[in-house]
Amino acid sequence: MFSLYIFDLDGTLIDSRKDIANAVNRTFRDLNLPELPNATIYGYVGNGVYRLITDATKSTDPTLLNQALKIFEGHYLAHLVDETCLYPGMRELLFQYQHKRKAVVTNKRIKFTQKIIERLCPENTFALVLGAQEGVNLKPHPEMILKTIAQLNVPANETVLIGDMMNDIHAARAAGIKVCAVSYGFGDEKELQEGKPDFFARTVNELKVLFQ
Repeated sequence: MFSLYIFDLDGTLIDSRKDIANAVNRTFRDLNLPELPNATIYGYVGNGVYRLITDATKSTDPTLLNQALKIFEGHYLAHLVDETCLYPGMRELLFQYQHKRKAVVTNKRIKFTQKIIERLCPENTFALVLGAQEGVNLKPHPEMILKTIAQLNVPANETVLIGDMMNDIHAARAAGIKVCAVSYGFGDEKELQEGKPDFFARTVNELKVLFQ
């Protein structure tokens, strides 16, 4: 059906919530800040690491935010895949459709993204991996999607984005590509349905219809 399948990372390919929450709370312990329940931190995931730290600290103090960000990065890099794993059925899906062109576009920083994919995903699974880096607009901006289809020379009408957040739906729409929302990840199912994605999947197995 499509020539290119673009995957979001957190909440779509991988369940990374525990490692992210643990890194946030390790950071808070170092800063003598009260720790947060994991469920609270989960609600802050998906908009990039700076937004994560800003939302978690509820602070606008640039000194504190920069210090917290630096500490968080150290903790997270050391514990990227302690608990993080591919969603059930995802490894099998990637193997089954290894002949299909696939890419990753995520708001997670590229240095985290590359290490996680190297550890968890089959070798040479993705034709391109794009993550957050300086000077690049994050989703819901379409920039990373547009860069992906341009670099891989695939028409927009032959591309689909698979993601678990409203950011993914908005970015896909802005880029002129199709979008499949998944409700097994971090997003709210009702909100995702109201976003009227082109396709919807409640399990990894349901994603197979896109590849057939």
